[in-house]
Amino acid sequence: MSINRRDFINGSAIAILAGLSPLEILGKESCQSNYPPKLTGLRGSHIGSFENAHALVSGEKFEIDTLQSEEYYDLVVVGAGISGLTAAYYYLKKNSKAKILILDNHDDFGGHAKRNEFKQNKNFILGYGGTESFQSPKHYFQKELNTFLLELGINIDNLGKKFDQEFYKNLGLDFSIFFDKETFGEDKFVLGDPLGSADVTKNSESIADIIANFPLNEKEKISLLNLLTIKKDYLPDLKTVDEKVEYLKKTSYRDFLLKNVKLSEKIVNIFQQKSHDYLAIGIDGINSYLDARSLSLPGLDGMNLPPLDPDTQAEVDEPYIYHFPDGGATIARLLVTKLLPKVFLQKSDMNSIIQTKLNYSYLDLPNSQVRIRLNSTVVIAKNENNNTVSLGYLEKPILDPQGKFIKHGKLHKISAKHSIMAGYNMMIPFIVPELPSIQKEVLLSNVKAPLIYTNVLLSNWRSFQKLKTHCIYNPALNYALIKLDFPVNIGHYSHPKNPDKPILLHMVSIPKNNKLGADARTQFKASRFKLYSTPFSELEHEIRTELQRILGPTGEFEHEKDILEITINRWPHGYSYSFNPLFDDESKVEELISLAKKPCKNITIANCDSGWNALTHVAIAEAIRAVNELNFS
Repeated sequence: MSINRRDFINGSAIAILAGLSPLEILGKESCQSNYPPKLTGLRGSHIGSFENAHALVSGEKFEIDTLQSEEYYDLVVVGAGISGLTAAYYYLKKNSKAKILILDNHDDFGGHAKRNEFKQNKNFILGYGGTESFQSPKHYFQKELNTFLLELGINIDNLGKKFDQEFYKNLGLDFSIFFDKETFGEDKFVLGDPLGSADVTKNSESIADIIANFPLNEKEKISLLNLLTIKKDYLPDLKTVDEKVEYLKKTSYRDFLLKNVKLSEKIVNIFQQKSHDYLAIGIDGINSYLDARSLSLPGLDGMNLPPLDPDTQAEVDEPYIYHFPDGGATIARLLVTKLLPKVFLQKSDMNSIIQTKLNYSYLDLPNSQVRIRLNSTVVIAKNENNNTVSLGYLEKPILDPQGKFIKHGKLHKISAKHSIMAGYNMMIPFIVPELPSIQKEVLLSNVKAPLIYTNVLLSNWRSFQKLKTHCIYNPALNYALIKLDFPVNIGHYSHPKNPDKPILLHMVSIPKNNKLGADARTQFKASRFKLYSTPFSELEHEIRTELQRILGPTGEFEHEKDILEITINRWPHGYSYSFNPLFDDESKVEELISLAKKPCKNITIANCDSGWNALTHVAIAEAIRAVNELNFS
């Protein structure tokens, strides 16, 4: 089936209405709901959320010295993600009467913990548009964090039991791979994925039987089978384990496969996007010692390497089952219930809040002790001589009907005793210009990885049933991972069980760039530019084309009727940067991390960027630290 380019607005295919631009139509549809989780189309870093910040980075100055301060707070938090909300929560523990304002440039709170809601007839389906799950809580979570979660109403042991680990297996659905014609000579779907990433289960067929179906010649099939089944020392010229470790740390997994294992480029290309979901970069940008082993990629278990460090081993061993249907958004919503109890009409815990609607009109009421002000971009924060902090923020920008910038929103000045920067660390040097130059330099080096989390509401999932799969890995297409939603049943929310009924499809894409083999920061910047410059219509066209290509041959899928809604969660600034020995000096890591988050008088720094780690528990821990660094005397 050929797919023609059309205009797609708010996740649904439409014809352009006479006299109305796409943005005007989008505005009309959006006005039908002032409830951000229900909005489809382009979400994440949405239009109107980034223009003010980009102006600041481009050198535009926003002076507030001549403005009168409009409001005074004990604490102003910049960023309403999980870290910012946690900072406000812990600040109240220190000062229960504190007045707090939380500012965020997006139209919803939660940061990357984005909730996507879908309603089709009587079917209510939730998706996550960013923060996915708790990683290895049995290992990582210490007493303070577990106590914090219990205060919110989250019991980790009970949460793990909500995930039906046998659901897809009992339906006979497995992992799979789709090979594209442009890269591998033919479009071919293969059931089973023996390539070694941590999530992959073993198909009932043998590895040899699966590889026999790969679009490779016989010699390549034998080479790949040997890599997967035979333990071998691929570094025989390096005599000591230490020499091997140092070599692997400085060698990308792609180069290891090409130069040391001596696989053909065609075989290596099968592995290229195996690291996209977890590390937001291809195997040319991950090191062979830690990164590749953390993904259980093959070829590294025949060299007597030291065991993985406890953190990494836990990430490999502990099941990835601590998941809410809306991902980390449940954590953010529970935090908001603690900060602003009136936002939810009932007392909430992790079971009851899943289907509870939030009253956004209560987020920023004048008499509230805590206020959350959305669509507000902080552009300046400075310590004053009177031991206070002055901040300036812009209302959302004015855009023309095509979505192009016309002018900034109104500039406001507010004051506070304390302020916590809980947004992207690379923005802080522009917001807090008084920081030392060396600290700014380190903060700017935290170049976040771009990614797209797309949720597609399907009318049914018979095509997946026919293919006998629930998760498809694509080595070369735009979307490296296409998977049916996690089977989680919690409270009154039930995961779809009937293949004839609607289900949510979760798709992961790392924007392609032409920087193969370049350092991670260079690749991230190139991908970010591409992501910001790609229109929604093109992104949706990619989704429809790839799904039709993979699922269409089953005879059970036609994109025009089976795709009901699409939400593209675009994150040009996605995962926090993590130090990588391929590109970074390991000996300086701890020093740089400490320097980047050093307090600046009454301004401290939170967010998972401060831990140079994208995991949720890091965002929480950094918020607690940022509060404790403030002077409450």
